[in-house]
Amino acid sequence: MPATQSHSALLAISPLDGRYAGKVDALRSIFSEYGLIHARVKVEVEWLIALAAEPAIAELSPFDDAQIATLQALAADFSVTDAERVKEIERTTNHDVKAVEYFIKERLKGDATLAPALEFVHFACTSEDINNLAYALLISEARQDVLLPKLDELIQALRKMAHEHAALPMLSRTHGQSASPTTVGKEIANVIARLQRQGEQLCAVSITGKINGAVGNYNAHVTSYPDVDWPQFAKRFVESLGEEFNPYTTQIEPHDYVAEICDVQKRIGTIAIDLCRDIWGYISLGYFSQAVKEGEVGSSTMPHKVNPIDFENAEGNFGIANALLEHFAAKLPISRWQRDLTDSTVLRALGTGFGHALIGFDALLKGLGKLKPNPARLAEDLDATWEVLGEAVQTVMRRHGLPNPYEQLKALTRGQGITAESMRRFIESLDLPADDKRRLLAMTPASYTGLAERLARDI
Repeated sequence: MPATQSHSALLAISPLDGRYAGKVDALRSIFSEYGLIHARVKVEVEWLIALAAEPAIAELSPFDDAQIATLQALAADFSVTDAERVKEIERTTNHDVKAVEYFIKERLKGDATLAPALEFVHFACTSEDINNLAYALLISEARQDVLLPKLDELIQALRKMAHEHAALPMLSRTHGQSASPTTVGKEIANVIARLQRQGEQLCAVSITGKINGAVGNYNAHVTSYPDVDWPQFAKRFVESLGEEFNPYTTQIEPHDYVAEICDVQKRIGTIAIDLCRDIWGYISLGYFSQAVKEGEVGSSTMPHKVNPIDFENAEGNFGIANALLEHFAAKLPISRWQRDLTDSTVLRALGTGFGHALIGFDALLKGLGKLKPNPARLAEDLDATWEVLGEAVQTVMRRHGLPNPYEQLKALTRGQGITAESMRRFIESLDLPADDKRRLLAMTPASYTGLAERLARDI
């Protein structure tokens, strides 16, 4: 293979770095290895600044504003070239976090005012003190800047549909059979309510962190500085990064919050898959048509086809995402004794799970943007199912004490073709108050939608 082709996107193993590379750019700076190294540098720098501000650590003088600015610039200005230097150091250390420590020392050693602080870089820390906080920063950023905005975009698109089609009647199907009518908008509103609930739960997950040493007991900390209240110091530090302090851990923060976030995102994906499959079915029934894009081909052999490819693509990507998210949630909270390394390689794949979810969101939004209801086809199915009014008629009969209402309607409607005329003849034969009889006679399958319109507009 020519060397010039070795970095072609066509050679990517993962479609996230090949076919779909442009669709996951929002996550690239977060969950790439660059993103992880960048976050580690930020944690190491902030830890050093926090140590210097502690009066009991007499050997480390407090930093002035200029020194703090110099240190924080290491993180703020951290580039891909800097990350490549860290990776170069790692080829010697064979340890990724130690390479970050050496990188910071390398950058600071030429500054005479900061050189005395070099041995306090990574002071009393195990690698997981840095890693867990780095991942907390990444996950927090992904949730706030990508996942929640994308979920909100989907909810807003669905809400627009729900309101626009709140009154458009549609035949329901339970067990695949005709059932009491609904409206297009109400069915969309059902999905919105589910997604909103999961969005609230995604927001509510507390992202936790720790910085308590090799097995969570501050062993090295108290040996070096017994007069410092290390649990309180650690709590202040973790909270300064915007996370919630976890006071009880082994060497690793147990990743329970990561599992919680993955579980919520998986439920969001499951709801989205449910929606994709329903819309796919409605397109098949002719309830929706799709806008045709100039030059687009639906089938390589059947020129008439406009396939629901966006909903199929979304379903597939949410499925991949959910498979990964399920593994993350099941695996990450488990670690042998005080730690094993199995979480490390799994955490590195977080971006893959969230990346496929992001592609799923965008494909679903694209598909929704092409949809247009077909009122004539919807009306056709409704007008062919007058038997669905049997529920309304037998319920009114119950109210007025007529004998065996359910059984009478069952005999009339079950397994039989009911027409408008046969239903009206039956209603005329009933001994009902005039107002109720008039109301039932005026009813059609298209008008028998209960409070569906109101419910759709209220979402």
